[in-house]
Amino acid sequence: MSGNKAIFAGIFGAAMALGGASALQSQGLPVTPAQAAPAAQSTANTTSALGQEALGWLAELIKINTTNPPGNEEAAAKYIAGILQKEGIAPDILPLNPGRSAVVARLKSSAIADPSRALLLVAHMDVVGVDKSKWTVDPFGATMKDGYLYGRGAVDDKGMLAANLAAFISLKRSGARLNRDVIFLATCDEEGFSESSIKTLIAKNWDKFAAGFAINEGGVVIAKDGKVQYTAVQASEKVSYNVDVVARGTSGHASIPLKDNPVVHLAAAIEKIGGYSAPVHLTAVTRRYFEGLAPLQDDEIGKWIRSLDTPDRGEHAAKVISESNPAWSAMLRDTISPTMLSAGVRVNVIPAEARATLNIRLLPGDTIDVLVNELNKLVNDPQVKLEIQSNAGLAAPTSSLESDFYNAIVKSAAQEFGGAPVLPYQSTWGTDSAQLRLHNVQAYGLVPFPLTEDDLKRMHGNDERIPVAAFGKGVALMVRIVNEFAVTK
Repeated sequence: MSGNKAIFAGIFGAAMALGGASALQSQGLPVTPAQAAPAAQSTANTTSALGQEALGWLAELIKINTTNPPGNEEAAAKYIAGILQKEGIAPDILPLNPGRSAVVARLKSSAIADPSRALLLVAHMDVVGVDKSKWTVDPFGATMKDGYLYGRGAVDDKGMLAANLAAFISLKRSGARLNRDVIFLATCDEEGFSESSIKTLIAKNWDKFAAGFAINEGGVVIAKDGKVQYTAVQASEKVSYNVDVVARGTSGHASIPLKDNPVVHLAAAIEKIGGYSAPVHLTAVTRRYFEGLAPLQDDEIGKWIRSLDTPDRGEHAAKVISESNPAWSAMLRDTISPTMLSAGVRVNVIPAEARATLNIRLLPGDTIDVLVNELNKLVNDPQVKLEIQSNAGLAAPTSSLESDFYNAIVKSAAQEFGGAPVLPYQSTWGTDSAQLRLHNVQAYGLVPFPLTEDDLKRMHGNDERIPVAAFGKGVALMVRIVNEFAVTK
């Protein structure tokens, strides 16, 4: 505990300004006169104070319950708008549906906007649901404990939201001469992607945030033993589909077992599907990711990573790599995860139907029909049908790994994290960036906080949290990125 407090002090205790002291007080942490004093005018201290201030914003955002559904993002949008107004920045709240609004703001570089050059800082305000009984703290209490800030959305995605806001406000406060417009955007409904999603926002309000470049969630900064191993910048993402597996049979009294019992047939089908492994398919981004990853691993794993793309050892290499890390396995192939089961109305009634849902993530370029045909052959049961749901994700083009903005992210991350490698990344999850890429935006994903595997596993899970020290580093990185790309030298 004391070690974490030392980290906290090292990152944020040097200087407190522009609301930083009140942010500490809002968290129930003691504020000494030295902490309450104005910050020294140095880049490090200014960034540190800004990071502490942003930590306060993040805590308040966590306390606003934006669980999707229903979302309630309008309350978060108004909170953000109030912060922007205090900075002399005019926000624009964009209503989408009752209780659901996005918020956008712009720092102009010239009188005439050039969307093709503009930089968009985007993050979403909604969060996934929680089972409060499984949490050790209040999911919406923004609890500070042992050097961590706990709460739903601490990483996904309110941490990014607060870091973007900090980087955006830092540009305004610095009075820097911008070489392009910089736009802040907080979106709705990313977790549900329904009628209030970025798709609707683009259809209604694209003129307010059209840009040539964007940074969003999606990438990762991997930390181990207190040191950043590498930064992975998302340039592409897998495509999400949901498929229902439906077994039908004869309904009857449970005292008389039936051979066509749908529950039995569904269970057999799910067991077969659960054991299926799709063929390996290396995309251009994934190939470059593993090329950069190989030198960072131990000799044995590194050897097999380097063998991935060889004709004689590739198949065995993929097997070794997949067994060593489930995330790597998911990057190499289409994946299928059974996530929901439903059957029966009473314990003494054999149901006429049993149903399961598969969450499928396809590699860009692969098609759902081909995979479903393979699964139908595998199941080989006339009582079982696979039905593709209509709420599919989008296959978007890959963002360029040669753009000036990608290079600015690479340079900034390497500088911020002591020269740690920066790799291109194809995420296994989906983000709002797919919609942006379909509108010719060079969009990149980066959750900028150095996180361990344990931290990352808590996203969408219980006791989601962010290390306070890591949050400070993420804020510093976002400030560095926007200054590198958008400020005239």
